Amino acid sequence: MRELIIGGARCGKSSLALKRASASERDVTYVATAMASDAEMQARIARHRAERPAQWRTIEASTQLAACLQALDRPDAFIIVDCLTLWLATVLCASNALQAEFDEASWQRERTDFLQCLPKLHADIALVSNEVGWGIVPDSAVARRFRDEQGWLNQLVAEQCERVTLVAAGLPLTLKAAN
Repeated sequence: MRELIIGGARCGKSSLALKRASASERDVTYVATAMASDAEMQARIARHRAERPAQWRTIEASTQLAACLQALDRPDAFIIVDCLTLWLATVLCASNALQAEFDEASWQRERTDFLQCLPKLHADIALVSNEVGWGIVPDSAVARRFRDEQGWLNQLVAEQCERVTLVAAGLPLTLKAAN
């Protein structure tokens, strides 16, 4: 079962993914895509770590997400990817997209690898992602491109998932249910 869990900031997406993993009674691996780039992000990462059971394995994969998932894939596994938005931002930053031009080739390669690997996975997987398109129109071309890429990524991932859940104010709303 592949599930995309989307919503805004601090709405409960990660908490829902943790609940799904705990209920699965499978061997859980948490794939963290954030980079500890400053003290505030380090504190966020530490808080997230403390929320997870000690027996869960944590893997950091800020790039090459497809290769990471393929290496972790097993029929008895549950994988949480938290989150696709930070992964996208990291791929963009790695190519200096925030300071210069968008590196189309790097992003297309990462996205294609991920989208091709996703339907082949045997593990259950919860993919956490932000819904960034409900706010104001960003004032820079790079920020608008990021918003657009995130929206397109969410759509493509949702197509491949059996379940899609929107979380708002801690409340899950099923947008797409497994057959």
